[in-house]
Amino acid sequence: MYYTYVLQSLKNKRLYTGYTDDLKRRFKEHNDKIGGKYTRDNSPFELIFYEAYLNKKDAEKAERFFKTGYGKEVLRDKLENYFKNE
Repeated sequence: MYYTYVLQSLKNKRLYTGYTDDLKRRFKEHNDKIGGKYTRDNSPFELIFYEAYLNKKDAEKAERFFKTGYGKEVLRDKLENYFKNE
């Protein structure tokens, strides 16, 4: 399985979108500050959304979509109650 996921920084509430074939490992890496500068500087994170795919290219496509302006709108609509309670 491949996963597209969205994390929210507990430090500044900003969102991070990515994809992986091992969601638990990748989430741990983000919170252990293993990876890029953004995740090192903005951890810890909370996993707020993920979708599972059988095909890697589908997960990559979803990641690119959720990084667009319209994709962010769709995500906020899907998680309407989560964002209301923040």
